[in-house]
Amino acid sequence: MLKCIAIDDEPLALRQLKTYIAKIPHLQLVASCNNALEAQSFLASNDVDLIFVDINMPDLSGVDFVRSLIKRPMVIFTTAYSEYAVEGFKLDAVDYLLKPFCFADFSRSVAKAYSLHELRLNQRPAEASEAEAHPQDKEYLSVKADYKVSLLRISDIVYIESEGEYVRIHMLDHSTITTLFRLKNMEAALPAESFMRVHRSYIVNLKYIKGYVRGRIFISDTEYVPIGENYKEAFQQYIGRNFKNL
Repeated sequence: MLKCIAIDDEPLALRQLKTYIAKIPHLQLVASCNNALEAQSFLASNDVDLIFVDINMPDLSGVDFVRSLIKRPMVIFTTAYSEYAVEGFKLDAVDYLLKPFCFADFSRSVAKAYSLHELRLNQRPAEASEAEAHPQDKEYLSVKADYKVSLLRISDIVYIESEGEYVRIHMLDHSTITTLFRLKNMEAALPAESFMRVHRSYIVNLKYIKGYVRGRIFISDTEYVPIGENYKEAFQQYIGRNFKNL
């Protein structure tokens, strides 16, 4: 069950949201608000999973309201103005509903939110257990992606890049897998003697490094990952320990 709130300064639009929410069995409407300030007050003492919020509202817009949230639930924006779509997705909104929208559109957006919620619930314990385990004793990493669990041979992981709350895993066979996983948790789950964080957004398998120059590590003749300023010294120390300069 997803606890949600609906926010809209238009009474008819708010009534429509409440009607649609009531038709979805796994949605529980815990509050409906006529403006963002009212919603801020409610969220100060209540936790919710999902927010439906209009963008163009007086006093405080839906975009500024979402930006102000320290603990941010999933968000579905609703608005009559398509020009706000880019701003909405910059805030990692689950979806963007352009008014007037029908129940089918609303249902599809809710399905996205529910799938993301389920994925997060299933993934969080895996992150903790992987971080607490001894990664050097493991040959495979189990990863949830595309509604299934894939078993990845750790030695076949070439590099990993962060995409917000997700990571994209690049494999030796040139395939990629994207999963809900933070890079710091992935770093903890991988053997430190084989993998190195070389950038705030990248981890590389050291055995697949073909060369490096300035701020780049080459995985092949044409593929490279950047070296972050905060990671250059550690990388140079690794090179100094393991390779002779000719």
